[in-house]
This record gives sequence, C-alpha cells and structure tokens, in this order.
Amino acid sequence: MRWIIGGILIAVGVAWVWLAGGFQGTPAAMTPTKEGTAMGDKVVKTDAEWRKELTPEQYRVMREKGTEAPFTGEYWNTTESGVYRCAGCGVELFRSKEKFDSGCGWPSFFEPAPGVKLTETKDTSHGMTRIEVTCPRCGGHMGHVFPDGPAPTGLRYCINSASIKFEPEKK
Repeated sequence: MRWIIGGILIAVGVAWVWLAGGFQGTPAAMTPTKEGTAMGDKVVKTDAEWRKELTPEQYRVMREKGTEAPFTGEYWNTTESGVYRCAGCGVELFRSKEKFDSGCGWPSFFEPAPGVKLTETKDTSHGMTRIEVTCPRCGGHMGHVFPDGPAPTGLRYCINSASIKFEPEKK
C-alpha cells in the first residue's frame, strides 16, 4: 500500500512541476552545458558561463538585478531606428518605434516588440514596490515597468542599457 501511495505522490508532484512549466525538454536538456542549454525556448547557463560571456557591468545588472546610474547608459538617448535585443541571449525585446524620452535617464519604451511577453515579478526591494521585468528567454534582469508612460499603453518600461544591445535598422 505504501508503494502505491508513494507512486501516486511522485506522479502528482511530477505533474504539478510539469504544469507549472518546470520541465521543458528531456532531463538531459535540463543540465547546463559549457555553451548553455536551450530549454524549449529558454536559455540556461551556469553562473560561470554568464560571467565569462557578459561584461562585469552586464553581469551585475542582468544576473544580480543591479541598475546603472541614470543618464550614464549607452542607449538612454539613442534615437536611431532599429531593434533592442537582450544582451544575454540576443532575443528581440524592443523596437525604436516604441522608445520615447521619459526624462528618467534610462531607455524607456511604452511596450515590448510585437509578440514579446516579458516576465513580470513584484519587486519590493529598496523600500518600494515595483514590477521587475526580465527576459522571457534567459531570465536576465532588464529593469522595471511603471504605469506612467504615454498612450497608447500608459506604460513606461524603464530598461538598463547594460541589459540590451542595439541593432541599427539596415538601410
């Protein structure tokens, strides 16, 4: 009888993790490799791999949830046409068409690129409540989203330049 109950509990636990999105791919695909492992659409790398691939500033911001000082990032005042990709995995996250000057000192967008669903998490650090946004593919910290942006969304995605790479539009 204990074997049956134990088997049922294991099956329920596996089903629960699977339904919550915990298993993506085969067990072999869940083990990070030297290059990083794509889990479905996810990219998983070890801490050492991220440190090797990212600059110290990118690592601090993207993997340790840091922020750069306002008006110091590479893209806060960029007005050129193109796309902004995740500095960690290269997935397109934002387009220059949705970028605006919010005056906050960080690149600001009123919405992500079409089809992109950033991961949003409640952030209560530093004595305030905000919504953190992370890359849906590699989990890298991008910044925060605030409800004080322009039409049509009313949102302001306040993004660290260290978290993104700009790709100019090809002419």
